[in-house]
Amino acid sequence: MNGYLPEDIPAAEVEREERLYAPFTHAVRELVDATIRTEADEAEVRAAQAEIEAITARLRRRQLDGSYGVRLRPDGNNRAWGNAVIGVRNPVAPPLRIEHDGHGRVWSDFRLGAAYEGPPTLVHGGVSALILDQLLGQAAGSGGRPGMTGTLTVRYRKPTPLGDLRGEAWIDRSEGVKTWARGHLIGPDGVTVEGEGVFILPRWARERLAAKPAPQYFE
Repeated sequence: MNGYLPEDIPAAEVEREERLYAPFTHAVRELVDATIRTEADEAEVRAAQAEIEAITARLRRRQLDGSYGVRLRPDGNNRAWGNAVIGVRNPVAPPLRIEHDGHGRVWSDFRLGAAYEGPPTLVHGGVSALILDQLLGQAAGSGGRPGMTGTLTVRYRKPTPLGDLRGEAWIDRSEGVKTWARGHLIGPDGVTVEGEGVFILPRWARERLAAKPAPQYFE
C-alpha cells in the first residue's frame, strides 16, 4: 500500500485546502500555456525565467518527501490530488471533473489546450489514452468494482482536435475481481477515440473493501 495513506481530517479542512491549492495550480497551468505560446523578446524571457526559478526555490523549502499519493478517507472519497488527469494539485492535469451516476457510468466535459498537442492542432494520442484510462477506471469504481488497469486497448477513429471535448465510460461486465469497462472521447464531429480495459482489484485492497466503502479509483 505504499503511497496510499490513511487520512481522517475534517471535511472542512479538505475544502480549505482545495480553495487554497486549486487556483494556485491553475495559475501554474496557465503559465505552462503561456510558456508554449509566448513571443516575448529574449530579455523578457530571461527575466521571467529568473523569477520562475526564484519562486521554485521558495516552494522547495518545504515539500513532501516523494509524490502526493492517494489519501484514503473513511467515507471512500479519496484524494488523488497528484493524479495526472484529475489532480487538484497537478498542473499537468487538464484537470477533468468527472461526474458519475453511482451505477458504473461516468462522464466529463473538459478542454485540452496547447500543452496536450501531438500533431499540429490535434491532441497527442498518448494523452487520449491517458484520459480514457482514468475514465474507464473511475467507471469501474463508480459501480462499486474498483481496480487497477490490467489491460487497456485504444482505437483511434479520427483525429481529436484541441479544444472542448467530452469523455464517457461505463462498466461492460464484471467477473470476480475483474471488471471490464468501455468508453470514448467525443469531439465536435463525434467519437474520435474508443477504449476498453480490464481493471483488477489488487490483493491488498480486497480485505479492506470488505469492511469499508469502496473508493472510486486507485490511480
